Amino acid sequence: MLSREKNDLITQTGQGTPCGEMLRRYWQPAALVEEFANDRPIVPVRLFGEDLVAFRDEEGRYGLFDRRCTHRGADMCFGRLEDGGLRCPFHGWLFDVDGACIDQPAEPEASNFRNKVRQTAYPCIARNGVVFTYMGPLNDAGDAPHLPDYDCFTAPDAYTFAFKGHVDCNWLQALEVGIDPAHASYLHRFFEDEDPDEAYGKQFRDRADGTDLTVTEVLREYDRPDIEVEETASGLRLTTLRDLDADQRHVRVTNLVFPNAFCIPISNDMVITQWHVPVDDGENYWYAMFTDFSNKVDKKTMRAQRLESCTLPDYKSTRNRDNNYGFDAEEQRTKTYTGMGMDINVHDQWAVESLGKIQDRTIEHLGTSDKAIIANRKMLFQAIEAVQSGDDLPAGAGENLRGPVAIDAVGAPEEQATIWKERDLTRREKSAWATDPWQSRSGNEASS
Repeated sequence: MLSREKNDLITQTGQGTPCGEMLRRYWQPAALVEEFANDRPIVPVRLFGEDLVAFRDEEGRYGLFDRRCTHRGADMCFGRLEDGGLRCPFHGWLFDVDGACIDQPAEPEASNFRNKVRQTAYPCIARNGVVFTYMGPLNDAGDAPHLPDYDCFTAPDAYTFAFKGHVDCNWLQALEVGIDPAHASYLHRFFEDEDPDEAYGKQFRDRADGTDLTVTEVLREYDRPDIEVEETASGLRLTTLRDLDADQRHVRVTNLVFPNAFCIPISNDMVITQWHVPVDDGENYWYAMFTDFSNKVDKKTMRAQRLESCTLPDYKSTRNRDNNYGFDAEEQRTKTYTGMGMDINVHDQWAVESLGKIQDRTIEHLGTSDKAIIANRKMLFQAIEAVQSGDDLPAGAGENLRGPVAIDAVGAPEEQATIWKERDLTRREKSAWATDPWQSRSGNEASS
């Protein structure tokens, strides 16, 4: 359990808060590219308690800045996209994606006043369906840090799919379910297994590598795993071990991608990297990037699957607190452990929202299976202290960040340390695009 002061420290993310200042030093998802796919690509965004506006200009560049015009505070979500930027309808002040004021039509023609004012703006990068922003301090050259070379960023667009969803609680409790390997044996337990060939894009339905079991069956039938946690350059590697018999051990490798994402295998060839980004301290959005090592992704099918259970434009689940997450007692008795349908995102949503808007960690009791939760919180405190003291961040920042490897493998118990690496390298050798994350670059060790 944590003291109330420490719980506040790692859950409060507004401007000027220690945790908020730390999270702003990492690239964060701000919107989906698909949200700009209309005749007026302007999107209201609330991020870390800040009310912002995102837009795509006529040249395809993305901008994100304060929703209030720096002139008189008018709402820039009603701005006009024209002449190389976003123009405020109140007095016609025009700002480009960098926040520079490039026109002030109501001022004297010879005035240089526009060079003295700027709209608070954050740099943006669009990558594989997600628009990322950096809200922290820039370097002396005025540049943001390098976006890591993770697989989800380096894969060609055709091999990826991105989506998002709303969660009505604090970011940290939503993240912590993703770095908790033990919960899948219960929260995501299915009493009947789908044919993996008919479950494209769904988690836990693929064949467990080396056996005739699906991963769903492994999680259900072997519910007392051993969990190992080690620090990496990108965060934490979680190795979850389940003995299938005396000669076979299932090895599942997942990751915390510090500070607010996780990376897990969804099938033998596909992984998901998912961020939990604060809207404010009481809400967050998950942003998921699916990456396939072998095949081009069927984006149409995956998007249609997810639109069956959410509403637009807010990306909120149709199963939620207001309708008890669709709970069905007969389903709980016969089909799923939760009785809340087949979508594991709904299971996770119930689990984390049931903890309240901000979880009270002064009354929890962590066990051995929570070692990843404990390690992550330790890293959070270290990162917050590093920002306050001006030191280097402990993970997830800097150059040469690749991978991380997320995979299932089965082998002899004595092979557990190598079998998953070998299987990952084989997967990459067959891939049309993937590189070796273990090969060091410029003398530095890779992040995987």
